[in-house]
Amino acid sequence: MKLDEIINRIGIIRVRAKLSARALSLAIGKNAGYIHLLEGKRSFEPSLGVLLDIIETCGSTPEEFFYGNFYDYETDKQTLEFLRTLSKTQKEAIMNLYKK
Repeated sequence: MKLDEIINRIGIIRVRAKLSARALSLAIGKNAGYIHLLEGKRSFEPSLGVLLDIIETCGSTPEEFFYGNFYDYETDKQTLEFLRTLSKTQKEAIMNLYKK
């Protein structure tokens, strides 16, 4: 994943969490302008520890944040949870329908 994608996702989860850039910066123990500079200039990379703090503070998970198709994460997760409840026979029937 490229830096621009990481920074875009930070903005998405921050807005979804209803946090201003300033509030998020302070919540992760950084100066008030940290997130604003990160999202605006895109000239530096957050450390892994800071990125994980951002993800957690915004109420997300690393799994969701780094999921390939970020916008489909919840739907895919629910689908997988549903599939886990099916019997082997039911799963095979679905796969047979899919293959047709």
